[in-house]
Amino acid sequence: MNLANALTYSHTLLKECVGPGATVIDATVGKGNDTVFLANLVGKSGHVIGFDIQQAALDATQQQLTLTGLSQQVTLHAVGHEQVAAYLDPETQVAAAIFNLGYLPGGDKQIITRPETTLRAIKALLPHLPRGGRLILVVYAGHPGGQAERQAVLDFCQQLPQKTYQVLQYGFINQIHTPPFLLAIERR
Repeated sequence: MNLANALTYSHTLLKECVGPGATVIDATVGKGNDTVFLANLVGKSGHVIGFDIQQAALDATQQQLTLTGLSQQVTLHAVGHEQVAAYLDPETQVAAAIFNLGYLPGGDKQIITRPETTLRAIKALLPHLPRGGRLILVVYAGHPGGQAERQAVLDFCQQLPQKTYQVLQYGFINQIHTPPFLLAIERR
């Protein structure tokens, strides 16, 4: 058995805190893999709220949801994840949220997640996490703009109060080509 990469490990962490009936966020739906994974975890009584600014990503995700019969429990929004607060009632608890930072694989590499919008989304979501809820960030930083976002997210996470949150960093440190790493923020 091999060590799991950051993306695989993100699913392990999500399985531990997301169950049937939960509300979860896919902050960057991309090709829909995390959206489908989350939709399976929350079941028909749960809700996945997904965000992406690229119509191609939303279309690919909707196609996956249709093919898997999971559309019923998913709502997709064609806006950036920094708008997440507008889609949550103040009392809504979010069992988990996942972000894949960077750009859409196979898409326009000029369209990337940015430090200011990512941090705005994280700050909006943290108050919605219940005890044991997790916000997962898979950080891809090997593209122009990626290092700035990586540093901004790390700096923010390191400043989170230890009494309220614990933050895990997970990733390979001896690989070429800037492999992605994972940050998991869990509410205590």
